[in-house]
Amino acid sequence: MVAIEPFAVEQWMDKYETTAKYNIAETCCASISVDELRDISEKKGENVIDLSTVLNYGDIRGSENLRTNLARLYSSKVGTPLRTDDILIQPGAIAANYLVLASLIGPGDHVICHYPTYQQLYSVPASLGADVDLWKAKEKKNWQPDADDLKDLIKPNTKLIIINNPNNPTGAVLRKSLLEKVIELASEHDITILSDEVYRPLFHGIGPMDSDFPSSMINMGYEKTIVTGSLSKAYSLAGIRCGWLASRSKEIIEKCASFRDYTTISVGVLDQQIATFALSQDTIHSLLGRNISLARTNLEMIERFVIKHDEYCSYVRPEAGTTAFIKIERDGKPVDAVEFCKQLQEKTGVMFLPGTCFGDEFKGYVRIGYVNKTEVVKEGLEEVRKFMKKEMDDLPLAA
Repeated sequence: MVAIEPFAVEQWMDKYETTAKYNIAETCCASISVDELRDISEKKGENVIDLSTVLNYGDIRGSENLRTNLARLYSSKVGTPLRTDDILIQPGAIAANYLVLASLIGPGDHVICHYPTYQQLYSVPASLGADVDLWKAKEKKNWQPDADDLKDLIKPNTKLIIINNPNNPTGAVLRKSLLEKVIELASEHDITILSDEVYRPLFHGIGPMDSDFPSSMINMGYEKTIVTGSLSKAYSLAGIRCGWLASRSKEIIEKCASFRDYTTISVGVLDQQIATFALSQDTIHSLLGRNISLARTNLEMIERFVIKHDEYCSYVRPEAGTTAFIKIERDGKPVDAVEFCKQLQEKTGVMFLPGTCFGDEFKGYVRIGYVNKTEVVKEGLEEVRKFMKKEMDDLPLAA
């Protein structure tokens, strides 16, 4: 492994989130307890965890019950159902992504990664010796990347195309028509696709009735596709550290399972019981309904804030997920987002994340995580309003 870049987003979160009074940088839907999860479920009388469970390693590839619930989730309205054997359980989507990359990528390979996105998805392949090119989404096109740009990036040694859909940090959704072009190019050149779908199915600005609504990439007919997800973002259960990868390619699953022996062994049996309960037919609809409603309510507050402060703020309204990417300018010039975020938290307790954590070209941007509890977002935005009224003229501009 070659040297790896510091993980800017995670280092910022580690440094600032424990002292924030109003965490509007958190990317998970407002977290819940086990008791709250049970109360959301239609089976309120059932135990979420079986405390008589022997705490051994359990099923190495993941519990059969959990993988059955996930297979059902991916198989809804699909002609060819996903099998439980097509799924590996991992301690979070970050571990699932890493397992895929470490299993499939090495020196001499070329990787194309959708951008901006979670830094892991392009820094880890580079650390494994791969040549990485960024497939850049454009704000002026509502954060949609261009299929022709992707075509131009493909090389003879391109091994993997990575996308993040819905996207962090922009909240954009890659449409079905674009994904079909990605598959066409990947198929033509025998390239594997990794789709990080950790924010799926938290869609609140586009719905299944839209003709261009994207299904999960695993259900679009291309076998050499891998998807990853977790209970952290859309399901409010980051604390159980339970995620997964899935693929209809037995070869890919077995490669990942073989490498997994060196990294994971298994995921906690009690964590998997909570995950199984959350993804059961008796719970998942209420849990997602709660979180989609929370996202819509809070996003309206973000929308009103941006409009009211349009002399400073602009953004492309998110369609899914939990994050918004807001540009903050003064007199048409981007502010120093790092200094903005530092002073904002120091003086008000409100936590934002500077856009430069996603790349130096995002000076002036901040990422907001707006699916925290509504009162946190509301009170936090009021503090931001007062801060901007008082401090904007004195904030430094981006270099």
